Amino acid sequence: MRGLRVLALGILTAFSTPLHSGSALEVMQTRSDMLGWEAVGRLDLPSGFCTGVLIARDLVLTAAHCLFDRTAATQIDIHGAVFRAGYLNGQSLFERRVISYRMSRDFQYNGPVMMAKDAALDVAVLRLDRPVSHEEAAPFLIHNGRQTPDQVQVMSYGRGREQSMSWQPACNVLRQSTQLWEFDCDTTFGSSGAPVFAMEEGAIRILSLVSGNWQTQDGSNRTIGMKLGDLVATLSAQVKGTTRPVSRAPTGAKRITVGQNRPANGAKFLKP
Repeated sequence: MRGLRVLALGILTAFSTPLHSGSALEVMQTRSDMLGWEAVGRLDLPSGFCTGVLIARDLVLTAAHCLFDRTAATQIDIHGAVFRAGYLNGQSLFERRVISYRMSRDFQYNGPVMMAKDAALDVAVLRLDRPVSHEEAAPFLIHNGRQTPDQVQVMSYGRGREQSMSWQPACNVLRQSTQLWEFDCDTTFGSSGAPVFAMEEGAIRILSLVSGNWQTQDGSNRTIGMKLGDLVATLSAQVKGTTRPVSRAPTGAKRITVGQNRPANGAKFLKP
C-alpha cells in the first residue's frame, strides 16, 4: 500500500441525516444495548466530534487528525474537549474533560487527503481530568497484532448517527502492509478514531483505529487503519509524564464476541 492516498474521515460537525436503509450497521437504541461497550464514546471537540475509546482509567485513544482545526493548519486548543462515554440521544453514561494529549512528532496532517505514511501514525492518546471508576467502564486492551484476524468489528459515531453508536459486527481484513490494515468496513465521514476490534485470547481487543478510506475503481469503499504496535504505549507514557509504558488494563466487564447474538451497539467517526 505504499504511496496510497487516504481520505481522512475527520471531525463531524453535528447535524441529522437519516441512516441509509439496508446498512450493515446496527444502531444501539437503549442502554442495555451498550452492555460491554461502555468504554467507547463520542469525543466532542471545539470544531465537531470524533469517536474515542478508553485504554486506561484516564486515557482515551483516537485518531490524531481529529485534533487539527478545519484548515488543518494548526492543532486545536484542547480546552473544552469532552469524552462522553456511551453517548445516546443527548445523555452519556459518564463524561470527562480532556486535559492533554500526545501524538507522534512525525505525524503530518495538511488536509483531508493523507499519505499512507501519515495514516500509519494517525494515533493520539488523550488524558482525562479524572479516572473512570471500575463501575463505570472497563478499558479495552490493545491487540498484540502478531496474528492476522480474518474478521473485525467496528464501533462508531458518524454522519446520520450522531446521537447513538453503531456497530458493524463483522467486516473482513483484506490486506495488510508493515504499517497499515485494509478492511471492507462500512465507514464514512465521522468514523475517524473509531476502534477496530478483533478477537485475541478469547477477548475483544483494539486492533486498529479508523484513519480514513479510499475507493476502488468499481466504487467499493475500503477502510484504512494503522498498525498500533508500540506507539500507543509510548504516547500513553508521554501524556502521563512517565518514562514507562502504562500498565495493562484489566479485562473488566464481559465483552461481546464477534457474531454473538445480542443487541447492537457501535461507534464510528467523521470529518468534512
